[in-house]
Amino acid sequence: QLQASGGGLVQAGGSLRLSCAASGVTFDRYAMGWFRQTPANQREEVARIVGSGDNIKYPDSVKGRFTISRDNAKNTVYLQMNSLEPEDTSVYYCNANIWTPGAGSVSYWGQGTLVTVSS
Repeated sequence: QLQASGGGLVQAGGSLRLSCAASGVTFDRYAMGWFRQTPANQREEVARIVGSGDNIKYPDSVKGRFTISRDNAKNTVYLQMNSLEPEDTSVYYCNANIWTPGAGSVSYWGQGTLVTVSS
């Protein structure tokens, strides 16, 4: 189970930090990611962290503004979002993904947290 929190209303240029607490999984074995819903109703990945944090990826749209981190002792992944823009307004979801020999890629999703950036 993934529980996301930290969304809210912020002015353009402001910051928010999202948190996602995991339970019921061996957290440090999972790649953790943050996604957001696009206007076309698809989920766009905005950050991914694998292992202890030596493998991190961002799309160009958020690179330099968003920072993902994880605390394996607390089973929690964070997304620090700075210099927010109105275009960042969306519902943000956390994702836990692991590849297993039997089932292949297995993903779990949090419930989503709304981020609204006013201009």
